[in-house]
Amino acid sequence: MLTQKECDFLHSRMQGTMIEALGIRFIPTDDDYAMAEMPICPATRQYMGILHGGASLTLAETIAGVGSLHLIEYDEAYAVCGTEVSGSHVAMSSNEGKVYGKARLIHAGRTTHVWNVDIVDEDGKTISSERVTNRIIKIQQ
Repeated sequence: MLTQKECDFLHSRMQGTMIEALGIRFIPTDDDYAMAEMPICPATRQYMGILHGGASLTLAETIAGVGSLHLIEYDEAYAVCGTEVSGSHVAMSSNEGKVYGKARLIHAGRTTHVWNVDIVDEDGKTISSERVTNRIIKIQQ
């Protein structure tokens, strides 16, 4: 879904944001999903040393948001806003390495997009699964 050019553009726009602080990086893919990686590091761990559930939800909402931006072709007349995110954390992560999020489109309407995001570790084990709803809002001009 995302080209290298799109990923480079997105990385430049994420400077100074929580996305940069958590080390989230977008990955180009020719498939029908958006993908990103995030390190398991002090910024993304909880007190037991494993991936914080809030970091997983942030990764999921970020990937789904980027997927929606791609679908609306980065049209600056519109804003993409996450309106709902829920997750099921099904396994503990290791305390190092990376996790990868894959966002697959469930519904693309005129004003809403619904995504399913699976977060896996480096071995492909599912850590959590999230559902994200984005609202597509026309910006008043």
